[in-house]
Amino acid sequence: MNIEIFETKKELGVAAANKGAELIDEAIKRNGKANIVLATGTSQFETLEELVKKELDWTKVTCFHLDEYIGIPMTHSASFGKYLKERFVDKTNIGEFNFINGETNPKEECKRLNARIDKVSIDVTFAGIGENGHLAFNDPPANFDTNEPYIIVELDEACKRQQMGEGWFKSLTEVPKGAITMSIKQILKSKNIICSIPDKRKDIAVKNTIENKITPNIPASILRTHTSTWLYLDKEAALLL
Repeated sequence: MNIEIFETKKELGVAAANKGAELIDEAIKRNGKANIVLATGTSQFETLEELVKKELDWTKVTCFHLDEYIGIPMTHSASFGKYLKERFVDKTNIGEFNFINGETNPKEECKRLNARIDKVSIDVTFAGIGENGHLAFNDPPANFDTNEPYIIVELDEACKRQQMGEGWFKSLTEVPKGAITMSIKQILKSKNIICSIPDKRKDIAVKNTIENKITPNIPASILRTHTSTWLYLDKEAALLL
């Protein structure tokens, strides 16, 4: 695991986007195409803002959506699909983007997505970690064993509070109970992982991820087993290291 600490979220975003773009470009040059995964949330604001500025041949890139709530439309202000459409898809000429449909039957949607992603090898996954140490929507205790690429999960209380605290929902009762998320094993299949983690409210999760034992109770700790992971932190997130 490679760890870099920056003074500001802006510097973090620039560094994460630069590394991600370098790896995407290498994949295109090597294979004629690249497959990536994009995350959402406030942790990705600066990274995505910089990434869309990169002069990559986006037409040769296929993208997969990391996670999505069950039961909210793409028009909802908290929809991750809406987030990615506005912040990434509409700002690039991406070759293919595989959105998760949170409004349809979740079991059938997982089946559809799994059939699609099983056909490709992921070059770069962009991710963050939660205040509870979750990776994607794999809340603790996370399932480290399933081989299914996309799975259905229930969101825990801490995760729901984070979503409300970040301003995506007005109240805790508005936060959906479940989500479709990329599984831990699928995330680890990615050749490279770029993890952007700003803000002091993540400092305990960051410390546990880096310094505690690897355990499903700290889902992001599993990143230490991946040889090509970059953690980009701002000084607030790294406060307890």
